[in-house]
Amino acid sequence: MTGPVPGAYRPAGRALRMVFAVIGLLALVLGYVGFDLLLRAEPGGGYDLYDVIYYDIQLFVLGAEPLQDPGPYPWQLQVARFAAPLFTLLAVVEASRLLLAAEIRRLRARRARGHAVVCGDSQFAHMLADRLFSEGERVVVVRAEPFGPLEYRRRRYLGVTGDPASPEVLRGAGLPRAHTVYACTDDDDRNHAIANAASRLIQDRRQPARVYVQVHDPEMCLSLQARRLGAAGSSRLRLDYFHVDDVAARALHRHHPLPSSTERPVRILIAGRGSFRRAALVASARHWQLRQAEAPADRPVPPLHVDLVAPDATVERELATARHPFLPAACEVRAYDLDLDGLVESGMLRHGYDRLYVCAADERNGLQLALDTPALWQRAESTVFVPVYRQAALAAAFHGDRRHDLLDEVHGRLQLYPVLTRACDAELIAEDLTERLARQIHDKYVQSQVRAGVRLGSAPAMVDWAWLPESLRRANRAHVQDIAAKLLSLGCVVAPRHGPAAGRGDPGASRVIDDRIDELARLEHERWCRERRGEGWVYGEPRDDACRWHPALRPWDELAPDVQEMNRNEIRALPEVLSDAGFEMIRLTAADPDRSARPPRQAGGPDDSPRASGGASGERIGG
Repeated sequence: MTGPVPGAYRPAGRALRMVFAVIGLLALVLGYVGFDLLLRAEPGGGYDLYDVIYYDIQLFVLGAEPLQDPGPYPWQLQVARFAAPLFTLLAVVEASRLLLAAEIRRLRARRARGHAVVCGDSQFAHMLADRLFSEGERVVVVRAEPFGPLEYRRRRYLGVTGDPASPEVLRGAGLPRAHTVYACTDDDDRNHAIANAASRLIQDRRQPARVYVQVHDPEMCLSLQARRLGAAGSSRLRLDYFHVDDVAARALHRHHPLPSSTERPVRILIAGRGSFRRAALVASARHWQLRQAEAPADRPVPPLHVDLVAPDATVERELATARHPFLPAACEVRAYDLDLDGLVESGMLRHGYDRLYVCAADERNGLQLALDTPALWQRAESTVFVPVYRQAALAAAFHGDRRHDLLDEVHGRLQLYPVLTRACDAELIAEDLTERLARQIHDKYVQSQVRAGVRLGSAPAMVDWAWLPESLRRANRAHVQDIAAKLLSLGCVVAPRHGPAAGRGDPGASRVIDDRIDELARLEHERWCRERRGEGWVYGEPRDDACRWHPALRPWDELAPDVQEMNRNEIRALPEVLSDAGFEMIRLTAADPDRSARPPRQAGGPDDSPRASGGASGERIGG
């Protein structure tokens, strides 16, 4: 998957060079014929073959001696004396282009605008750059390893060679005018250095680029997301951390949704101790939770049955359930403390599963097991998925198109799942923590309104996230980005959730919210009013989106009681929103009344700024 991407070749350039060659050859042939006719017609003029060839070559440098005399000339010579200098001119232009190609690319990269910058020499960085380019993005790649001329020609990259953590190198890649930056080296610390340098370069922009930092440890990734969520108010930079397992697991259910069954529960098996198992479990549960929410009330969807098989399956189930409390409602998870060999010998495969995941710690062992164990194929009602990281080419050999299927897929029951390839999805990477929390807030709002009797589609906010107007999406993102201010006011921080079973929960954080619910709801409303007015809205009744009139743009004390209660409910939902994403609120100190009385600090603008105001209150009040 790191070879040239489809569409990277430019046949127009090759055709143009062919035209140049034809012009040169035509000028040479016609020049020879023309000079031969011209010299033969001169009385008493002695000449030989070498004279004709010499004069013919002189056509290309505008210096043929016989042309110093007045005509007429044969038509062949007339054509050749114009075609030859044209070929010479084109050759000079092409030679200059090749000699200056590196400098031209460097200037194009530095002056690029509205592009994506991919930093790193890793396999994932190469694959991501290829994927972005194939989707029509303008890409500038920054890496320490020099680019070869053949790579430039075949990939059509704009490349910058140098340390991707250097501000000067990043400035040379046009980073201040980029819309997205990906830090994808094999070293986490270097990725953080790239994020630091990018922050210094784009901190003064009105709409700074989004920065996505790859982290190779999933637990560290979640911890850094928590710390970023708590610091979002201190910088306008849109920054998030991602792990390839999480992105690839979400992509899996987009490309391979779980089957639907009304006759029996859907059953899946996740076997092995590989890092992909947790991501597969959580993504499957979220996928099933969404299916349950979309099901009609008279035909509820039963929980997904999940069998977890590994030497530490019981511990893993407890950790996953503590981290993601929505799991028991969406899934019925049973743990079997067996290794992969024990799975085959136990007879569990006779139960029949709709999907199997073989997530071995060593992908070669998992791949060997899947290839050498017919019982896996015989008992799977659907597909056996084997996540692979370094075997993307082998996966392509199994799952190419009809003309390039090199290996048998066992009638479609064996699926090598290339994690890095599927993780190179810019759309899913862009669904960062801020985006996912914003969507959860919107979904919970819609569900609460439906329970209250509001009909779907009756208001701009009463639609699915995919159809939500961008202004309301920004409002939800701004609500998430303002969580840092609420935490500061409460004397709390966000941390990865471990659950009460681990002795790490803090019920006191929820009590702090209940004790100060009116104050926080007032601050939230005032923040929303500042955001709406910043976008040109004014008070007016009834609401008119075209004129930007809103009846709730008034002081808190003048709001109707039901609107005030909506703001309170939004604050009360904060722990639940964080919990669904795998986080919890931890109280550090008692809240400071003086500090909490101050309104949240505003940033420079409402659009995509971590401190921009809005959020779900924009939906509730405007619903």
